[in-house]
Amino acid sequence: MSPLESLVSCGTKLWLDSIDPDLVRENRALGATGATSNPVIVSKLVETGRFDQSLQQFASQGLDGDAVAWAVTDELVRAAQDVFLPVWEETSGNDGYVSFELDPLLEDDANGLSHAERVAQYIALGKKWSAGHQNRMIKVPATAAGLDALEELAAAGTTLNVTLLFTERQYQAARSAIWRGAQRRPDLAHFKSVYSIFVSRVDVYTQQHVPELSSAAQGEVGIVNAKRMWVDNQQFWSDKGTPLQQEIIFASTGVKDPDLKPWKYVAAFAGSDIQTNPPATNDAVAASGLQFTRAVDQLPDAQVLAEIDEKVDFDKMEAVLMREGIQKFADPQKALLQLIAKKLSSA
Repeated sequence: MSPLESLVSCGTKLWLDSIDPDLVRENRALGATGATSNPVIVSKLVETGRFDQSLQQFASQGLDGDAVAWAVTDELVRAAQDVFLPVWEETSGNDGYVSFELDPLLEDDANGLSHAERVAQYIALGKKWSAGHQNRMIKVPATAAGLDALEELAAAGTTLNVTLLFTERQYQAARSAIWRGAQRRPDLAHFKSVYSIFVSRVDVYTQQHVPELSSAAQGEVGIVNAKRMWVDNQQFWSDKGTPLQQEIIFASTGVKDPDLKPWKYVAAFAGSDIQTNPPATNDAVAASGLQFTRAVDQLPDAQVLAEIDEKVDFDKMEAVLMREGIQKFADPQKALLQLIAKKLSSA
């Protein structure tokens, strides 16, 4: 059994953190059953020049630069959806999804939108980009406006992936809003939601902002934080009677420290729910020769947990990482718009 096969066989759903058409096909063959996209991924793909013909085609239809950016994003996500649609059909809608992230510039202060206007935009865009799609998830960030849009989107039948989750407070707010919305549907037959918890960024944060953590605790906070939310999620949905699983996505699973084994987080969360791994991480796992076994329900000893709870201010961590996270998606979106404008003007 290959390392990736062992990961899947122990209970993990493997999703690719890319919608590069070539990588989607390659990783589907390796066992991946879904994919996610974000502005960083789309920007890097457009930068390669491989999709210039699509850009020109959309521009020739009279679309402006912003509309062209979203049209090419839609095209790339649709292509990935086609690859994973058989999985969606085989699992009756429990797997086989591709995520489409809503406009990160909604959170840009420069646009001058009020909170209510941002909420309304998330709802309108979520409905627009999900319409007519069976195996598309709409990615909404766990910002104040994003969280306030979730109930209405869930009630409207939108399949949701809540992203930029760093703390239990955010997760619980998102989960509760989506469940309220789901209960307003005629039935729960097609209700599916996932919650993307960012892992490695938490450990980068503690290295920078909580250097007083012991060697036993430093580098474990992202894992402990995500596993606690996984337990919470298991308990919450256990008595709700939903036909489909409401799952955690373990995201940001690529290590940021080159001295760490590239499969550190992959191994830690093996055994349940979903991992969205960067292509390089999947490549490293495939070449590792390891056999992965369930570890998702294993936590460090009580002393390490107590130290983490004592020394890490999770509210402060959320504020810092959300600010950075919004910027890390908004900047590539701005760069994408500039790149498209440049390509179209020079055509």
